[in-house]
Amino acid sequence: MNKKIINIGIFAHADAGKTTITENILLLSGKTKKLGNVDDGTTHTDFLEVEKKRGISVRASHITFNYNNTQINLIDTPGHVDFTAEIERSILVIDAAIIVISAAEGIQAHTETIWEGLKERNIPVIFFINKIDRTEADYQLVIESIEKEITSSLAILNETKNEGNNNVEINSIWNKNFLNNKTIENLAECDDKILELYLDAKNIDFELADNSLKKAIKNKCIFPLLIGSAKNSLGIKELLNTITNYLPNNKIIENDNLSALVFGISHNKTYGKIAHVKVFTGKINNRDIIKNHTKNIEEKVTQILRINANSPEGINSVFAGDVATLCGLKEVQVGDILGEPSEHIPDKINLKTPLLTVQVKAENEKDYANLAYALMELSNEDPNLDFQWLKDEKELHVKIMGWIQMQILESILEDRFNIKAKFQNPTIIYKETPSKSGFGFVRYWMPKPCWAIMKFKIEPAERGSGVHYKSEVSVDDIHQKYQNEVERTIPKALEQGIKGWEVTDIKISLIEGEDHQVHSNPGDFVVATPMGIMQGLQEVGTTLLEPIISFKISAPEELLGKITSDITKMRGTFNSPNIENGKFVITGTMPLATSLDYPVKLSSRSGGKAKISTKFHSYQECTDEQGVIREFKGISPLDTSKYILKARKAIQ
Repeated sequence: MNKKIINIGIFAHADAGKTTITENILLLSGKTKKLGNVDDGTTHTDFLEVEKKRGISVRASHITFNYNNTQINLIDTPGHVDFTAEIERSILVIDAAIIVISAAEGIQAHTETIWEGLKERNIPVIFFINKIDRTEADYQLVIESIEKEITSSLAILNETKNEGNNNVEINSIWNKNFLNNKTIENLAECDDKILELYLDAKNIDFELADNSLKKAIKNKCIFPLLIGSAKNSLGIKELLNTITNYLPNNKIIENDNLSALVFGISHNKTYGKIAHVKVFTGKINNRDIIKNHTKNIEEKVTQILRINANSPEGINSVFAGDVATLCGLKEVQVGDILGEPSEHIPDKINLKTPLLTVQVKAENEKDYANLAYALMELSNEDPNLDFQWLKDEKELHVKIMGWIQMQILESILEDRFNIKAKFQNPTIIYKETPSKSGFGFVRYWMPKPCWAIMKFKIEPAERGSGVHYKSEVSVDDIHQKYQNEVERTIPKALEQGIKGWEVTDIKISLIEGEDHQVHSNPGDFVVATPMGIMQGLQEVGTTLLEPIISFKISAPEELLGKITSDITKMRGTFNSPNIENGKFVITGTMPLATSLDYPVKLSSRSGGKAKISTKFHSYQECTDEQGVIREFKGISPLDTSKYILKARKAIQ
């Protein structure tokens, strides 16, 4: 298949005007006949009711159109930090990206997070400075900020006149009659031929420079920058021309074997559950029975859809390099690999980690079961929710990024599932780790028939290393099929430790044990493993681990003393500040528990002049007083009698 396809993601901080740019792109390409409006809820890429009501994007959505003989699959992503998981998944399937920055607000914390994710995947990026019509606009200042905080390797393709009002104009500074000197200087760092001509002060032919620019963009040596005003439909044509003329073609892998990634799941009133898929190799035909490698099952594709502005269009096939929507895959989840794994499918990236857990309750008790199944479905669509159904306590828990996400989830539950639910106050997610080395022992041999005897060595592991398990026991003592059950059960056994939190940074070794030729069965070792592990954790004790975030704060110099004092009070640490032109930038780390509401306080204290960006750094030790100890949910394996009865379904 020789058709030129570009899968491009559009990313921005909140309120940068990303969705308005998308609407202009669709109109200019001929895909739509009328501009959608965010305030009216008529945009073509916001499909959820909550998106239309609130005027924000909360799910990534893709839409296909053609321009300059190129098929463009545009993936529109949310701008709010609470929905960073959607950005993570989108980055896995795009060939290039547009980062939108407001000329009035400048680079925001979220802009840097997006850039880091794109940089990690080595993706070509176009910067688009929007809102140059705004009174506070200063696009030159934004360019300086990009050069200082993100990258100085820019190809600036246009400039403006009358900035800051609706009479604003833009002019090309990269054409046959004019070559921007700054762009030539940056290009010279990527191309020896251009460098030679530049140093010799010789005229540089536009065609030579332009071809060099295309090559430099493809190699991620330089990044084009455009300015415009989406509100005034200004700069959109230049943006589309840059996409089709300068971004590299999608690399098509000629391979008959199917390898595809599910990067999104959504629900459509007409089609039901639909899977958004990028095909990396091979192809998918309508009515194909395809293998879900992740689930080790096969399912039939009942329909393939191309997403259009107003209604989906049925197509017969989707080929390598393309994205489409599949119907009929009832068991599919986000992150599943269809067909076979491939080196072409990139590894996951992690820009934000959910560090809060929250209990969800139905306002009407009779909706409890329906709420559980609704949250299960939403967790399939967003695995970061990590839904937990604690049936003994009749509790429903999800992990979240922040308050906005909670409000959105409440709206989705009501709009889509007709369930009114309330989210309790979120709790920070702590973890625990062994305090020292020791042993755990279990003898599960009563009441017969059962037989599983094991001794575990339990040790602390390096911070951030997770769980390590090995067996030193001969298969003559414990049959291999039983040992397999032990290893499979370890993650479940570590979901709650003696302080009620997941146990991590731990080494577990099975060092002794025996089975019984007559009385043992695999289920005995499933029952016994948590008892042995928990008994060992009780012996060695555990230490709480709290989430630590790294931060970067920039603010006017006069606030330095107050902000460093705040950081110290929050048990944070910081590096020497960098002071320049009356402003300072300071970096460091601090516990999430003490700083959860600090961005709001900082904004209030500085009158909005200070900005803070944060990201998950690590889990570090804290005292029991600094953290939170929870009761064990369900029946603890330490309560052996009840635990065995529950495991054997003798009690409910």
